[in-house]
Amino acid sequence: MQSDVSIARVKQFPLLMWILLFGSFITRGSYYMVWPFLAIILYDRFALSATEVGLILSSAALVSVFTSFIGSALSDRIGRHKLMYMTGVLYIISFSLLAQVDSVNGYVVVMTLCSIATSIWRPLTSAVIGDIIHDKQTRELAMQSWYFIVNVGCAVGPMLGIWLGLTGEQSSFYITAAAFVVLLIMLYWGFSHQSNIDSAKNTADKEAHSGVTKPVAKETRQQIFAILKQDKLFQCLILANTLCMFIYAQMDSSLIQYLTRAQAPQLLTLISSIIFTNALVIISTQFILLKLMAKYSLIQRIQFGLILLMCSQVWLALNPVDIFWGWIGAVVVMSLAETILFPTMNVHIDRLAPQHLRGAYFGAASFSEIGFAMAPLGGGIILDLFGGPWLFMIGAVLCVVVIYLYRILTRLSRPNIAEMKLS
Repeated sequence: MQSDVSIARVKQFPLLMWILLFGSFITRGSYYMVWPFLAIILYDRFALSATEVGLILSSAALVSVFTSFIGSALSDRIGRHKLMYMTGVLYIISFSLLAQVDSVNGYVVVMTLCSIATSIWRPLTSAVIGDIIHDKQTRELAMQSWYFIVNVGCAVGPMLGIWLGLTGEQSSFYITAAAFVVLLIMLYWGFSHQSNIDSAKNTADKEAHSGVTKPVAKETRQQIFAILKQDKLFQCLILANTLCMFIYAQMDSSLIQYLTRAQAPQLLTLISSIIFTNALVIISTQFILLKLMAKYSLIQRIQFGLILLMCSQVWLALNPVDIFWGWIGAVVVMSLAETILFPTMNVHIDRLAPQHLRGAYFGAASFSEIGFAMAPLGGGIILDLFGGPWLFMIGAVLCVVVIYLYRILTRLSRPNIAEMKLS
């Protein structure tokens, strides 16, 4: 019965939702052919330390955190579709340049552009889904589906890269650029056929026709900060998610650095297998876990996911470098945690965000990406000073802190946001 309801809800997805799903698949698949191997490329070509590699990765990601908030807030005023076109063009330019760059400074600049595009694209897509699907349960299923298809692309990308001999090849970024060209064409077609044009576009059009102009960027930021400053619950949520991102992101950056410098056997195969396993676990368990945990509250689901994340960190800390399947086992546990945590966190933010400030709230929630941004630098410093086992034990301790923050979340106050508007 439940599956019949889910199928019925999937059939309610508008054309634009299917375009977003397909576009996410082709772009993520090509992206993961090479992006996870950038740490290896920087180490092999320029002999950089773990801290130096981490600094490059963190600098690029940190800049993008603040552009994400500004971009998402502006999308509430100027329309999601215009901002998506602009971000897509930035992706195409960035990935094309990344396929050619051959200096450390060049990598810093181009990776920053890529990170900016990524940080704007993610909350923007979440906001678009909220705009085009109004039923709450159908919208939550759409967000779960989007997260699912992203991970299908992540699973297919590395394996396809190995099969084609493209894994870790810098020129593979041309494929990613081409994928975004295809996606932008499809988005143009999808937006032109979308009957539920987002409210942000309607607002912008009305203001344009009435001759009203507003100092959007500065004034909007000030008003949104004023609202969020009063929302103690949301502040605590951002802090908890920031720490969670820092812990999880060690798999994307520091774990690869650790395995590379420790000269783990079958390095490229191991890293590709880790990425594949991560995505495969999510693909195969996401909707099963969603059904099994449906009777639990969002906070309870998140708490359980955090316990799994903590266990995975302890496993990573204790696993010998040359035990191939030990790494895979730890990643399986971490992936189960991710399967529960990330889509649930997204739904949690969606429920907290008022309709007229959805873009702003998703943008503000993107401040938790600071944890993801600082993970390469923090992880690199710990690797250079103490080594891999200490890095993951610290991650386990931070999991305990996040569990506590979610425990006190419901005790914190919120303003009457529904009555507050951006003037």
